[in-house]
Amino acid sequence: MSQTKKKRLYLGLFVQPLGHHVSGWRLTDNLNLPTDIDWLIHIAKKAESGRFDLFFVGDALATSVHRLPSTMARLEPLTLLSALAVSTSYIGLAATASTTFSDPFTLARAFSSLDHISKGRAAWNVVTSYSQDVAQNFSLADMPNHHQRYQRAAEFLEVTNKLWNAWQDGAVVAHQNSGQYFVDDKINTIEHYGEFFQVKGPLNISRSPQHKPVIIEAGSSTDGQNLAAKTAEIIFTAAATIEEGQSFYKSQKQTIAAAGRNPDQVIIMPGVMPIIGTTSKEAKDLWNKLNQLVDIENGLNQLSARFGIDLKKYPLDGPLPEIPLGEGNQSRVKLLTEMAQRDNLTIRELAAVAAGSRGHRVVIGTAKDIADDLEYWLNHHAADGFNIMPAIIPEQLDLFVELVIPELKQRKLLPESYEFTTLRENLGLPPL
Repeated sequence: MSQTKKKRLYLGLFVQPLGHHVSGWRLTDNLNLPTDIDWLIHIAKKAESGRFDLFFVGDALATSVHRLPSTMARLEPLTLLSALAVSTSYIGLAATASTTFSDPFTLARAFSSLDHISKGRAAWNVVTSYSQDVAQNFSLADMPNHHQRYQRAAEFLEVTNKLWNAWQDGAVVAHQNSGQYFVDDKINTIEHYGEFFQVKGPLNISRSPQHKPVIIEAGSSTDGQNLAAKTAEIIFTAAATIEEGQSFYKSQKQTIAAAGRNPDQVIIMPGVMPIIGTTSKEAKDLWNKLNQLVDIENGLNQLSARFGIDLKKYPLDGPLPEIPLGEGNQSRVKLLTEMAQRDNLTIRELAAVAAGSRGHRVVIGTAKDIADDLEYWLNHHAADGFNIMPAIIPEQLDLFVELVIPELKQRKLLPESYEFTTLRENLGLPPL
C-alpha cells in the first residue's frame, strides 16, 4: 500500500536585528546595532546553518521614535543583502521594495544585480507602502489611494518582467576569434507605454541565474489578493487562529486557480513568533516577562498610527472603538480589530499584544510544542510554511535553530541540507 508523500515545510526568517518583540532588546545578552553588518552576517549564517529557506528583510521609507528599535534606523535592504550574498552560499535573500516610490528600471536592475551577486538567491517582497509619512518623504502631501497603488503595482510588475525577459539565454557568446561578444536579436527593447510608466529598455545587465527574483507579496484586501494570485510565488500573511489561516489559505488558493495558475506553485507563509523554552513553564515565564516590559504609551502610539485614529482619546481599559478600513495597511488593521473582538481585549491589552507581537500569532512552549503547531497548520491546509519572527535575537533564534529545526527534520518536514544553489530550485518552484 503506497503512502501519501509528506508535505514539505518552508521556512523564512523575518529579520529584526534586535528581535521582533518590542521588549526583546531589553532581554538579550548581545545588544548590537541593527546597522552593524557583522551582526547581520552572524544572523544570516545562523539561519543558513539551520537550513532556513529565506532571510527576509522588511522595510519602510519613514521612521519615528515610536517604531520598534530594530526599525527606527536600518540598512537599505538591497544594499544589505548584497553584502550578505558574499557571506552566505545557499539561503535565499529577500528584500522589501515599494512600487509606489521607485521606478521599474531601477528596481529590475537592482534585483538582477542581487541575483547575480548571490548566484541565484534573490527574492523581492513587493509592497505598495501605506503611510502618509512615507508620502511626505517623496514630495507628496498624502498617499495615492489604495486601488490606485495596486494598479500601479500591477503595471510595475508587468514592466519589470518585460525588462528581465529582454535578455534571452545565450545573448552573450564572447567569441574571441570572431570578435562577436553578443547576439543582437537576443537583447531586445520592451517599448512599454502604459498608464504609469513609459520604458524603452532593455536593461543594462545580462539575464541573471534565476532570470528574475522570486516574487513575494502580502495583503488581505481584494486588490492585494488579486495581485498576489496573478504574480506572487510566495505570499506572506498574518493569521491569529487556525480557522483564519485555513480561510485565507483556501480563499487565496482558489483565487490563484481562477487566475489560471497552479496553486501548488505558490507558497503561503503566515508570520509566527515562537516563544521557546526548555520547559513549557520557562517559555510562559519568558512571554510574561516580555509583556511586562512593554511601554503601553509606545504601544498606543504604534496602534494609533496603524489605525489612523488617536486611541488616547478613548478609555484605556475600555473596548476598541469601531475602526474603519481606510487607505492604509488594511490587512493588519483587519487582523488586529478581529483579535480585539474575538478575545474581548481592552485598548490597553490590545496595545500590549500589538506592540509585542505586532499582530502576528504567538506560539509558546518547548521545541516539540512549536514543531507540533507548525506541523498541524501544514497538515490542515492553513500554511505551506512560516515566516519565523524570533522575539529576542540571538537567543530565541539560537533555540529555534538548535532545538526546533532538528525536531522538524526528524519528522521529515525539512530536508537535511540545501539540495540546490538557487532559491527557486530549493523552493521547488518551476524554472522560468
